[in-house]
Amino acid sequence: MNYCLDVHTHTVASGHAYSTMLEMVASAKEKGLGLLGITEHAPSMPGTTNKIYFENLKVVSRQMGELKLLLGVELNILDYQGNIDLDDYLLDRLDVAIASLHGPCIAPGSIEENTAAVIGAMKNKRVNIIGHPDDGAYPLDYEQVVKVAKETNTILEVNNNSLSPNTFRQNTRENATTMLKLCKQYEVPVIVGSDAHIATDVGLHQNAQEVFDACDFPEHLILNRSVDVFLEALKKKTLL
Repeated sequence: MNYCLDVHTHTVASGHAYSTMLEMVASAKEKGLGLLGITEHAPSMPGTTNKIYFENLKVVSRQMGELKLLLGVELNILDYQGNIDLDDYLLDRLDVAIASLHGPCIAPGSIEENTAAVIGAMKNKRVNIIGHPDDGAYPLDYEQVVKVAKETNTILEVNNNSLSPNTFRQNTRENATTMLKLCKQYEVPVIVGSDAHIATDVGLHQNAQEVFDACDFPEHLILNRSVDVFLEALKKKTLL
């Protein structure tokens, strides 16, 4: 499959990443991507940027030569109700919003609590993608998550970085496999995110592809295959 986009990446603005925005853009162009998303960590993550950064993204062109640029955020899910850490007025200015469970921002709970947190975030009309739902530190009821993703047109991520042999996340391949089998059953699309924190990692998808192959996952449910298909998927976000 031709992977033509990557929408989960971080620059030096996130505090623990190592490349600038223009370095990430250059890497995306070099790899032939048609679309790049830069999604800095939201303010509750230690060391990241502040609200003013997101307010000022209006100054950045969304077209860099032939590369389309989406500027957004990786939100932190803050509690088991699914509350997040940017105000609606800021989210309305951004191009894409990922919501994720992160250790510094929410303690792992029970399966029921973690699942409620993710579902609560999916019910927010401004949340487009659930980031790395594979981390076994936050066990989830994947059938519930997949069903609500379908009902709300929220995109579930297959995080290439999570599937790396040196990942700090737990049981990621097993969890991604479980989720993908359910996505295949319920016809729920997914997106591969590199979660790149350095320019050389932009667009990486090999680890995710291995899991797709093992699951015999259908290509038509992988949104990275087409910029237009992905952008249409973003527009479909609905509420329960």
